Amino acid sequence: MSALRFSDTISAALADGILVVTIDNAPVNALSADVRAGLMAALDHAEKDGAVKGVVLTGAGSTFIGGADIKEFGKLPVEPLLPDVISRIEAFSKPIAAAINGAALGGGLEVALACHRRHAAPSAKLGLPEVKLGIVPGAGGTQRLPRLIGIAAAIDVVASGRMVPASEALKLGIIDGVSGGALLADVIADIKVANAPSLRRTGHLSVRSETADAVDRAAADASRKARGQRAPSEAVRLIRLAATASLAEGLAEERRTFIELRDSEEAAALRHVFFAERAAGKVEGLEAVAPRKIETIGIVGTGLMGSGIAVSALNGGFRVIGVEQSAEAAEKGRDRIVGLLDKAVQSGRLDAAGREERVGRLTVTADMQQLTQAGIVIEAVFDDLIVKTELFQRLDTIVPAETILATNTSYLDPDAIAAATKLPERVVGLHFFSPAHIMRLLEVVNCKETAPDVLATALALAKRLGKLPIVSGVTEGFIGNSIFSAYRREGEYMLEDGASPQEIDAALEAYGFAMGPFAVFDMAGLEIAWARRKRQAATRDPSERYVVIADRLCEAGRFGQKAGRGWYAYPDGKKTVDPEVTAVIEAARAEKGILPKKFTAEEIVARLLKAMVDEGDTLLSRGIAARASDIDLVMINGYGFPSSKGGPMFAAGRR
Repeated sequence: MSALRFSDTISAALADGILVVTIDNAPVNALSADVRAGLMAALDHAEKDGAVKGVVLTGAGSTFIGGADIKEFGKLPVEPLLPDVISRIEAFSKPIAAAINGAALGGGLEVALACHRRHAAPSAKLGLPEVKLGIVPGAGGTQRLPRLIGIAAAIDVVASGRMVPASEALKLGIIDGVSGGALLADVIADIKVANAPSLRRTGHLSVRSETADAVDRAAADASRKARGQRAPSEAVRLIRLAATASLAEGLAEERRTFIELRDSEEAAALRHVFFAERAAGKVEGLEAVAPRKIETIGIVGTGLMGSGIAVSALNGGFRVIGVEQSAEAAEKGRDRIVGLLDKAVQSGRLDAAGREERVGRLTVTADMQQLTQAGIVIEAVFDDLIVKTELFQRLDTIVPAETILATNTSYLDPDAIAAATKLPERVVGLHFFSPAHIMRLLEVVNCKETAPDVLATALALAKRLGKLPIVSGVTEGFIGNSIFSAYRREGEYMLEDGASPQEIDAALEAYGFAMGPFAVFDMAGLEIAWARRKRQAATRDPSERYVVIADRLCEAGRFGQKAGRGWYAYPDGKKTVDPEVTAVIEAARAEKGILPKKFTAEEIVARLLKAMVDEGDTLLSRGIAARASDIDLVMINGYGFPSSKGGPMFAAGRR
């Protein structure tokens, strides 16, 4: 095979009459201008060379095509444009097949959809994730995919932006085969038997008929999950259009919608989130520090939080040693962890073999000496300074000096815990969010004495756990709970000033939150925050405004959903406005002589946003947060701030 080169990123070789074109644009083979021009040049060559009987497109490395080139975001488009490349592939006179060797995402999948045949490696993942950036596919995805798999299935894939594994893609009909052996050899063999008159051009297919109910259900499901975001609903509209419009009409409307959305505030916010995630976890001066190799994770405490951390660690491929206070507690802890794995099997997120393999890496014991095998020990015990400090002092006498000790505290001072140990430089904070095996956010707390390689190891560990690590300095509540406390405090001030819990919740839900703050408090339970307020009472500044309403609800046994009443009442489990709460609020206003005033939804959102941003500015000025975008990611991934608004700092113009 003689090698040909059509651009810096596109090479090809002729194999038995088939031109194998390879896209090599590290790291993810993005569709840069050079890739697009090179593909066009390769097609020119294939068209003119009589020795070429067909073409196979594939990617170098472990990716087929990862999508658009992020370096081109926000810049003027450079020809050839992707829709033109794709139209040329689909209309090509000789057979073209896609050998999907890895991820085919966004424009990468759109390229594959235009090919006449598609085969994938078993590990390949396919998807059109554009809605996650506030846009729709712009090169035929909403028009070609429904022609292959139907309207309802296309709505599910496109409006969610989810990645589809190769096995599911085969069942849906996105691809023609999954290669169990040598992918390129299989695709070459397949395309050699294809002949030009019978080539299946995706854009020429008719959309198969489906029941209106099936399509309406898929559209309603997409709308519910979109929570007011525009891109998913526009994707649904465009996919429905594929059933009634010609390909040319559908492509023109798709492109118009893509450009309109690309220039929207929602897309700008979601692009901000995308780039924020790329910057997250990067610490100045840590670039050259190598993380330690960790194979075994110890977890002390296997309650709700500890069992979730254990499942995360097992999913990340680690061996896990859980430790409890007694053999009976250890057995219950093991049952909790295995129960979470069983739920993952029941929901289809894990297969039976995966469950067994994970259980094989799990030990739960009452013998703390077994922690000598762990490279890191994470405590998930009761959030009490004495309890945690005594545990770390005990671990000092058990685990080797090179074992990292991580505290999962939410509010306590990890510097105080570290100072009580022999080796404070090995202590780091790992603040998981509950449920720890599901929530993506992980605050990595860089303590005063934390060694650079300990911090680097914590960040590497977080990524292997599938978490989004955000580095925080030491302050009460770290980044997230500091801002959430300010948010909560401002909400309670507004209650005294005249707003009702249901008005505040409705305003936040209309803004894009899944739940308003008072509904969230009821779901989480009111008693933990109450206990914290009681602990702080002796040191509280008497001149600072304090709202007693939440305390009075707790004194009346109103601890939230689990008690059947909190900020709301829950007869038959349904949230309803409770006149008793209204009376408590009115009495608290009357005691302070506050005349209640009316708030618009916009005023409510503006006040709560300002409270978050003011606290965020304070955290930045103190060096607790490294960048405003880190604060946005914490609030989006830990506290339900709508990603389509970009986070509080972005929404307020702190870009």
